[in-house]
Amino acid sequence: MNVIHPQDWAKPKGFSHGVVVEGPGRWIVLAGQTGDEDGTFPAELARQADVALQKIIRLLKEAGGGAEHIVRLTWYLTDREEYAEAGAGIGAAWKATLGRNFPPSTLLYVSGLVDRAAKVEIEVTAFIS
Repeated sequence: MNVIHPQDWAKPKGFSHGVVVEGPGRWIVLAGQTGDEDGTFPAELARQADVALQKIIRLLKEAGGGAEHIVRLTWYLTDREEYAEAGAGIGAAWKATLGRNFPPSTLLYVSGLVDRAAKVEIEVTAFIS
């Protein structure tokens, strides 16, 4: 993958504006991940994000991939202020699961998710060449 980043643009923090993927390979598309495997939800948003990211890594491993293969993340969040307050914890969860990979990401604020206790849901698209 090659990151698309015009030289005259400010460097984005925690994501890339785009990537180019060339050559034969496999696409992996993951449904939005929330909550623990047993269907429970931690109370804190940062912990929910950590759980979702860990589940994403587990699913990618099942498909023969890893964090380095993620080409797009879409985050659905229920509370703008809580997300801002959870920044350090989310950053730590990111570092522990995704490392220094910063694929294109979109964050959306929604009025709620299917599971009422869910505060974040993360979808992933990955490509393995």
